[in-house]
Amino acid sequence: MLEYYWFDINLRYGEIIMQLMLKDKKFYKSLVNIALPITLQNLVMSSVNMLDTLMITRLGDANIAAVGLANQVFFFFSLILFGVNSGSSIFVAQFWGKKDVKNIRRILGLAIIICGAVSIIFTIGALFIPETLMNVFTHEKDVVELGVKYLKIIALSYLVTAVSFAYNTALRSIGQAKVPMFISVVALVVNGTFNYLLIFGKFGFPRMEIEGAALATLIARVVELILVLYITYRSKNALAGRVNELIDVSKDFVIKYFKTAFPVIVNEFFWSLGTVLYSVAYARIGKEATSAIQIANTVQNFFLVFSRGLSSACAVMIGNKIGEGSKEDAVSYARTFIIIGPILGVILGIILFVFTPLIMTLFDTVSSAVYDYTVKALMVISATMSIKIINGLLIVGIFRSGGDTRFSMFLEMGSVWLVGVPMAFFGALVLKVPVYMVLALVSLEEVVKAIIGIPRLISNKWVRNVVEHM
Repeated sequence: MLEYYWFDINLRYGEIIMQLMLKDKKFYKSLVNIALPITLQNLVMSSVNMLDTLMITRLGDANIAAVGLANQVFFFFSLILFGVNSGSSIFVAQFWGKKDVKNIRRILGLAIIICGAVSIIFTIGALFIPETLMNVFTHEKDVVELGVKYLKIIALSYLVTAVSFAYNTALRSIGQAKVPMFISVVALVVNGTFNYLLIFGKFGFPRMEIEGAALATLIARVVELILVLYITYRSKNALAGRVNELIDVSKDFVIKYFKTAFPVIVNEFFWSLGTVLYSVAYARIGKEATSAIQIANTVQNFFLVFSRGLSSACAVMIGNKIGEGSKEDAVSYARTFIIIGPILGVILGIILFVFTPLIMTLFDTVSSAVYDYTVKALMVISATMSIKIINGLLIVGIFRSGGDTRFSMFLEMGSVWLVGVPMAFFGALVLKVPVYMVLALVSLEEVVKAIIGIPRLISNKWVRNVVEHM
């Protein structure tokens, strides 16, 4: 079935795609201008995160597990932010295609209000019931105690993160991807520097260990917010709205916004909750399994920076074309991206497979069990890299930017909750297989997404102009 759909894409649209690839210089210029800064930003972020993980590994397996599990709270929070801002970016990209600055600022204001409210809820939880949150993932006393210390400090960064997230996402949607890249580079260098100083107590700073890692992140988030606000309002770009412009929204405007954005928010909420449950399943195997997944995910994120840059460029470019009223160009762009994606995935998967032994020399201080689990988990990740990139393009890059948010919600939620989560607990608690085998079972959700998503791409039913009557 899947091979038939790929053949159909090449047969029906191959000529259009080839003409586009050969003649449309604007496509490649836009792709590079948007994807490259986002890729570089994510590359720096992943590099610093890998450095953070390396530093934490020097403190022992319990510390790695504690940071990994405590960060599941932030991961859950950040994916809700991603859902809100992904929904908002659909409107921002299409409004930017119409050069409608007034409504862009209204959408940004809504995103800030919603994300700010969510951040307050998570902050209260992390400050007042950290033990309860940690016990959701594990009952290992040493891991819980360390995680509580980390949560109480990192919670103070949630509101700051919410505001800067909204501005950075909107900047990408209006084609200014270089600004978030610059800001992230500075903030992440600050994070890495203070991690070194505060975790190990270098150059006269106190040795705070896991608490130092949390404080370094908090400092970096504050720097990030200061920079994004300064650059936005100094340059007086489309996002530099006054407070009254940001909150100038009518009931009808909010209803139209949520009609499109709500499925994305719900999608990210339940997808992230499902992903958190994966961590619960892994933690039931033991802290060695949790540590291995933490390291494997850090490495995976390093490789997926290219995919995220591609998906972000896809979303902005397609959204702009739909906003301009160029449906045919949007469809052609989507089909070009869905051909580029698997090629990129195969290349990245091969590189990860070949270089895994070299990568693992960076983590030679971990226990032999963690080392072995991590190597095998990376083998699973390398084998599924291509299909993950395809699904990222379909859901984030094409369906959402095209306004087809309801379908993308059902596709992603259905695959996670009907396939991924059951497989995680079936493997961990019933089959009781090693963590890398559980990871392989969870990856079946990616296959389901592709089988259902590709026919939707071919149908063109995903193309919808959501700003036409706003």
